[in-house]
Amino acid sequence: MPSIAPHSFPAFVIHAGFIGTEPAFALGDGTVRLGAEARSVAAHAGAVLAAVPSLDGKLLLTGGDDGRVVGTAASGEMQEFAAKGRKWIDTLAAGPSGTVAYGSGRTAWVRDAKGRETEFAQERAVGGLAFAPKGLRLAVATYGGVKLHYVGTNAPPQTLDWAGSHLQVTFSPDGRNVVTTMQEPALHGWRLADGQDMRMSGYPLKVKSLSWSARGRFLASSGADAAILWPFHYKDGPMGKPPLQLGAYSQPVTRVACHPEEEIVAVGYADGLILLVRFEDAQEVMLRRPGEGPISALGWDVAGFRLAFGAETGEAGVIDIAG
Repeated sequence: MPSIAPHSFPAFVIHAGFIGTEPAFALGDGTVRLGAEARSVAAHAGAVLAAVPSLDGKLLLTGGDDGRVVGTAASGEMQEFAAKGRKWIDTLAAGPSGTVAYGSGRTAWVRDAKGRETEFAQERAVGGLAFAPKGLRLAVATYGGVKLHYVGTNAPPQTLDWAGSHLQVTFSPDGRNVVTTMQEPALHGWRLADGQDMRMSGYPLKVKSLSWSARGRFLASSGADAAILWPFHYKDGPMGKPPLQLGAYSQPVTRVACHPEEEIVAVGYADGLILLVRFEDAQEVMLRRPGEGPISALGWDVAGFRLAFGAETGEAGVIDIAG
């Protein structure tokens, strides 16, 4: 049976995951909590607005309403990547070789491992950021579509157009597709080889959580009373193919996190329940019973044996799936 090491924090949990083998949580009160004892480190003078792990797993990157981008190590040591004064850093992306992207208002920046910063001005507000797998391009989601900027060059961006406001953005692990969440309850995608649009609709709620499966065959999403997994292993991607619907329940799905190795997905719900569901046969294992509030963060360790979680109410913990 799975076992839980619980925590209770005084603020909304923005991020739950691991730095190396150590649990790490980013909270709305500006702190990062580290290790089994959840020791507190003051990363920001105000609130944490965005948080992502570095690709090498050694830092938790956070952006705050104090205009700073900070990387926190498992030891509690912090590195400042940017300080933008009164700007709110509410979008972040981690790229290869220590590259970091961050956004505020109508501007996105990329900082490379040598500390060189490049600015990418946008016509509309930045909704989301994502690096292509090799880090050569940065996707900037905004109103009307996505801009693909070539990092380190002055080349004009490639434009992927689709009417509406685009929020989160992600590349498929093979780099062939770009997908966004939208202000309306839908996803939109583009096949980069030929610009083909891929519309994924039918959600009752706005999609707020995305996660690619281990081999990139499926894209899991929230936005319904089950996790919706769109198939991307066909020539035409998900077009004309029904999605998997896993973990159907009486409450909306608020977070999804695919396992790093196996085709299984952790699913968090609005009442705090967490299920583990296998793609092949939809078999379910309950990892956590309902709690005091919606699950706001889920993150696996590299080995796939532990799952960190957090809730809007500050409830949090680490689940050992082996017990």
